[in-house]
Amino acid sequence: MLQFDPSRSDQQTRFAEAYAVLRQAIADRAFPGCTFGLLARGQVLLHDALGRFTYDQTSPSVDPATRYDVASLTKVVSTTAAAMLLYQRGLIELDMPLGELLPGFVIGRDLHEHARRVTLRHLLAHSSGLPGYVPLFHVANTPFALLRALLQLPIHAEPGTNAEYSDPGFILLGKALETILRQELAPWVRREIFDTLGMNATGYCPAPAAREHIPPTEEDELFRQRRIQGEVQDEHAYLLKGAAGHAGLFSNVPDLLQFAAAILDRGDSPLFQPATVDYFAERQPPAGSSRALGWDTPSFQSSSGSMFSTTSIGHLGYSGCSLWIDREADLAIVLLTNRTWPDRQSQLIRSVRPAFHDAVRRALAVSD
Repeated sequence: MLQFDPSRSDQQTRFAEAYAVLRQAIADRAFPGCTFGLLARGQVLLHDALGRFTYDQTSPSVDPATRYDVASLTKVVSTTAAAMLLYQRGLIELDMPLGELLPGFVIGRDLHEHARRVTLRHLLAHSSGLPGYVPLFHVANTPFALLRALLQLPIHAEPGTNAEYSDPGFILLGKALETILRQELAPWVRREIFDTLGMNATGYCPAPAAREHIPPTEEDELFRQRRIQGEVQDEHAYLLKGAAGHAGLFSNVPDLLQFAAAILDRGDSPLFQPATVDYFAERQPPAGSSRALGWDTPSFQSSSGSMFSTTSIGHLGYSGCSLWIDREADLAIVLLTNRTWPDRQSQLIRSVRPAFHDAVRRALAVSD
């Protein structure tokens, strides 16, 4: 297990530029607080927190172990990780048509519909032809109604020919994996991944008593008409009882660095074989897409900044979270925020992320 005890004063000196980026972001109201960490060559060199849960000066301070709603980091830490293990164990064929696992995806469609050619690989690569986002929660108010609406979504392009980041695609991928597993995804990933790696702070649906210790994500005036704190912000994940293939996970920096260590093959009993990571980290068609299998890779003006290698993999979360893993440099950086507080308007996180990552990498380069 990783050791999380770097000296705070030493960190603030060594990574002064990175701290300055985050303090300025808080001052600019990009987010009210954050936790962050760096794993390099098996050592935790940075692990700290700044700011508060909200902009109210009486709000609790964020500490290095604070859990956040990590939003779409769920796609890699839970759903993609599950697909990686199933592939590694020979229990999944990525070129299996989705319709074989979820018949409702093809029943009733024209025989020549693109839907019949959508595979699990297309869903992982975001090249299925499914739309990026459709606010189905306006018309579906139960898990069954939402799933039915998702299964009936139109396919806008021939699978494999167009890349569009798709939440519906990953919700359906999660459901397809549940069909293979013959059980819900949430308890399976808890047992096979989180418990195995000692990720005790990671999971879906935090207990009611724990919610006040999690920074709120939003004052929701559209859907739930209340403060969202300690429950998933994403409306579709909420309709799916808090656990879905695309969102719903809560985690903290220590756990996510522990997960990154497993991806980097750091541990006595590696969970992911290097060949599996290599396979899922390879960019997928169509040409020009930055998407690998479940993972993203650095692209022009990437959120990872300018110093992550081309073999790096990572992902973002809508709530203001990110995980980037540089496999060539043997390091990982985690940044967790609630940038959507009190609403979803601020986009300052887009400039904060690359500036923070570059500042951390520059500090590391100097010491090397």
